[in-house]
Amino acid sequence: MRTQFIAGNWKMNKTVSEAYDLAIALVSGLRAVRETEVALCPPFVSLTVVKSAIANTPIKLGAQNMHDQDKGAFTGEISPLMLAGLADYVILGHSERRQHFGESDAFINRKVHAALKHGLRPILCIGETLEQNERGETEAVLRRQVHEDLAGVAPADATRIVIAYEPIWAIGTGRAATANDAQARCAYVRQQLRGLFGSAADAMRIQYGGSVTAANAKEILSKPDVDGALVGGASLKAEEFIAIVQAAKANS
Repeated sequence: MRTQFIAGNWKMNKTVSEAYDLAIALVSGLRAVRETEVALCPPFVSLTVVKSAIANTPIKLGAQNMHDQDKGAFTGEISPLMLAGLADYVILGHSERRQHFGESDAFINRKVHAALKHGLRPILCIGETLEQNERGETEAVLRRQVHEDLAGVAPADATRIVIAYEPIWAIGTGRAATANDAQARCAYVRQQLRGLFGSAADAMRIQYGGSVTAANAKEILSKPDVDGALVGGASLKAEEFIAIVQAAKANS
């Protein structure tokens, strides 16, 4: 059975001191949770203080992005070598990186390989735009992203990767996919993963992301191919994020 996995993507929010305070509040509120895996993904500048706040707890630490090179003349970038031993997870291919920073599937694929090489577990984000959804292109987009972003990954490494299906039209809009739609898309993604990795795909976790709240989490997370959530805005409010984790626990 796949363990439910809830990750909070704080994006470009919270100062260092605010990030520490939020992490401490989450540690307190999630003290009794053991059945669900939880990760916090603060901005780079807060990774160290959040790591100190969650020390000696089951909560994992994730970074929001990284470059594909170990070092070099890439001003402002963070390398996998810098994250190794600091973070457990790293978010790759988030739609905001694809949209605003022009990240291609080829670049994201190189990042996936770099993360695996350095012992980091990728949370690979995929998803379609509203226009693609309305044109009936969702499955074609997901198929392309899965195959191009994971090209060359060995089946032995596949289970270290988490897939986050995030329809772009649902991110930060308050318009979440229905539970049935989330299930259908995640099941389709798993079908594609089986084509790449065989039976290993059944052990891979697929999260849903996009306007996940305490109000809709239980229904979405009850679906058999939805193995957790990548949470954006709601992860910035301790009470809301704790309620989402509790919803996942209820479905464990």
